[in-house]
Amino acid sequence: MNRAMHTLKFSEAGVRGIVGDSLTPQLAASLASTFGKYTGGGRIIVARDTRQSGKMLEQAVVAGLLAAGCQPLLLGIAPTPTAQLTVKHHRANGGIVITASHNPVEWNALKFVGPSGTFLDARESAELFDIFTQGNLDYCAENEFKKLRYETAAFELHMRRIFREIDVEAVRRRRFRVAVDCGNGVAALYSRHFLEQLGCEAVSIHDEADGIFRRPPEPLPAHIADLCAAVKAHHCAVGFAHDPDGDRMTLVTDQGRALDPQYTLLLAVDHVLSETPGPVAVNIQTSRAVEDIAASYGCEVFYSKIGEINVVNLMLEKHSEIGGEGNCGGVIWRRLHPGRDSYAAMALVLEMLALTTETITDICASVPEYFIRSEKFPCGAFRAREIIREFNNRYQDYERITLDGLRLTLPSGWVLLRASNTEPVLRLTVEAQKNKDAQKLLDDFSAQVKKLNT
Repeated sequence: MNRAMHTLKFSEAGVRGIVGDSLTPQLAASLASTFGKYTGGGRIIVARDTRQSGKMLEQAVVAGLLAAGCQPLLLGIAPTPTAQLTVKHHRANGGIVITASHNPVEWNALKFVGPSGTFLDARESAELFDIFTQGNLDYCAENEFKKLRYETAAFELHMRRIFREIDVEAVRRRRFRVAVDCGNGVAALYSRHFLEQLGCEAVSIHDEADGIFRRPPEPLPAHIADLCAAVKAHHCAVGFAHDPDGDRMTLVTDQGRALDPQYTLLLAVDHVLSETPGPVAVNIQTSRAVEDIAASYGCEVFYSKIGEINVVNLMLEKHSEIGGEGNCGGVIWRRLHPGRDSYAAMALVLEMLALTTETITDICASVPEYFIRSEKFPCGAFRAREIIREFNNRYQDYERITLDGLRLTLPSGWVLLRASNTEPVLRLTVEAQKNKDAQKLLDDFSAQVKKLNT
């Protein structure tokens, strides 16, 4: 396999690769044409994040859609959840979001949205990719091309939908000072406005919307020291760190402490269940603290494979109001729309703060404490599968979940090994109630992985 093919990833998360290597304009145009035919033509929403390759790929996608007889409706730079909402609002046949989300800047991707405003699931993705590999698409004649259309107010629709579901006046009365790390992504265009409409005084950093990421794009605690400093320097009530396309978020406390992304989901679950108790759906990489929180309201937690659409489908099946992916700070509030949304997450956290006299530090102190550690190892999909199979054989005497990779329940905590949907890596995640136990699990299993991955 050549290097370009090695970096190309096909999954429910779309098709992503390194621009100019595995991901080319020709491939983007061909995929867009295939998607246009798959959806039956008609209107297709197109959005992108700020990456410098985005405009090139947008033009390739538009060309492919026009060739397939579709009418592209361009949002320009817009959050992924905004694009999902817009698909449903305009009753479009689907949408394509050009973003590699948290991946490094050299990556980009095409994410495919169905007419319901959710990403294609595994079956639908397989059908799309099957059509793509078969080729032989019919293209439009010159007199059949549709007109290109533009939508400039999509985020306003998104914002109004969120405000309709929270106590906006309660938030506005508190006049919070909030710091936001836009990550040089879509948040650079929208987050300050969003916060100011909620009556907040916004302190924004990394707010140049040029796609030149001045910190690593994944908003992990290790990457957001500038936000921690801004929260402390400006005496903010809370800090929010976005990823490039606005579906993941990490919190910083009023004391300038960066929280594990798990807390974003845990606080959202706690707040929603306090008003609307019910089942919760999360992926298997979510902290067990979610079970403790749900149990305090007499609610049950259900687990899905990793990947937004897998959680969404489980939420729909179980009639869950709230759910998401704790590992990435991805909150899914079904009342708003079934998709990860960092703007919904911000609104829920601010409403939570507005309805109490406690600080976010106080609130987090009441969350059951677990310690999560993770590491990733460069590894192709086939080799990752072999390594996971070996661990499955080694730990047959322990409780195992093979829903997505392998999750082991050990006396000191749980361990998850799985091949990434978005990068050619094997991910290792561990969790324990004691810090030393989590570190020991990580060290022990990392050593085993490294030995098998030589």
